[in-house]
Amino acid sequence: MDKRKKGSAKELRLMVVGSSGPSQFQLTNAILGKEVFSTDVTSISASVKNKGELSGRPVGVVNGPNMYDKDITHVKRRMELRRSKCLCIPGPHAFLIAFDIEKISPNDMKTPWLLKKRFGANCLKHCMVLFAYEGNLDGASLENRVKKTEWYLRELIEKYGGRFYVFKKDWRDRSQDKELLRKIELMVASLGGGHFSCRTFQMAEDSVRKEEKRLRKQRAVEIERTWNEMEQQYMSEELCFQKDVYIANVRAEIQAKAELDNGWLRTSLARGLGIGLVVGAVIGAIFGSIEGVGGMVLFGFIGGAVGGSAGGTAQVAIKHMENRVTPPARLNFNSIFINRFFAVPRT
Repeated sequence: MDKRKKGSAKELRLMVVGSSGPSQFQLTNAILGKEVFSTDVTSISASVKNKGELSGRPVGVVNGPNMYDKDITHVKRRMELRRSKCLCIPGPHAFLIAFDIEKISPNDMKTPWLLKKRFGANCLKHCMVLFAYEGNLDGASLENRVKKTEWYLRELIEKYGGRFYVFKKDWRDRSQDKELLRKIELMVASLGGGHFSCRTFQMAEDSVRKEEKRLRKQRAVEIERTWNEMEQQYMSEELCFQKDVYIANVRAEIQAKAELDNGWLRTSLARGLGIGLVVGAVIGAIFGSIEGVGGMVLFGFIGGAVGGSAGGTAQVAIKHMENRVTPPARLNFNSIFINRFFAVPRT
């Protein structure tokens, strides 16, 4: 890993994955050193990203629904998988797979297969297992337990190349930060210092970039007017500083909005809506066949409407999240002006 001065490090993108229960949310709290997720959270229905620092290094942490969450439909799960990839473009530096050390289940042992299915076989090289524990247990004895005493724990970590760490569920204990960061950076360095990527991450990045360009176009007149006002209000170095701050804020708003809603996600939603419509219609027709041809038509129509409404509900949810990120944008555009100052490559 490159030597760096304090405050100069690039953001480390971490995708935290959970099988079931609260472990992944406890890990995110421990990484960021704050209660991002309350102690009673055991699942979430939408992918989210939180930013902070781990032992002084900037980190972006992405969480999604647990892999074995039974309350999420297949369509919703697929869409949130896409959203998690959009939130972590151009790809994560590490996948952190969280388990409770006292509650390893048969499903937990199958997580490598699911990860390969979702991200490709090469993703396991970028994975590290994180075991959550409670109380004042000795970390060294716990590591020894994983390596030598409990065969199922040893078998689990071997599926991930033997890489693991134990962490306390209490996010207030910051004594583990430095060692956790060291282990993550060591794994990243062993893989050449880059991030993981695959075809779907590239699709996510392309879609987010396209959406960012569209959003910059919407806000062009607002941005140009704000700059003109700054030129009337500030002089020389102060003007440059204020413009830089404004550019950074607008870019962050646009990026956040594009990651949450873009063409790739809308395509997934549309497919879900179509599937719901067809499946609902078929099931309705089957039940309606009891009443004859007229019943098939009537119940098929009702079933299709019910199935389609699920996709419509998802669209409303997306619009709600979109509105939380930034107010509605204006629709005028000066492409040369905006792209010159706001199009910056991401690493």
